[in-house]
Amino acid sequence: MGNPRVRYTLEFKIKAVRMVRNGQSQAAVAKILGISTQTLNNWIKADEAGKLTGAGNQVSADPMEIARLRAENAKLRMERDILGEAVPECAL
Repeated sequence: MGNPRVRYTLEFKIKAVRMVRNGQSQAAVAKILGISTQTLNNWIKADEAGKLTGAGNQVSADPMEIARLRAENAKLRMERDILGEAVPECAL
């Protein structure tokens, strides 16, 4: 029962922590990357303590690229929504 334990590369963890440090919420980053908020919180605490480590090459580049694109997509949607609220709709 349950999922087998997934091991993430150090690069993946650093990117996740960096996303939070750049202003995104932990919940949003966790959802985008498909990880639990507790896992992300653990990575942030480990990074602050200088003890963030990763597992070799257990996660391929494809999931990391998908996660990066999802984060970029979420950012662009947020920017679009903010601009949509700021600019009144024009009657055509």
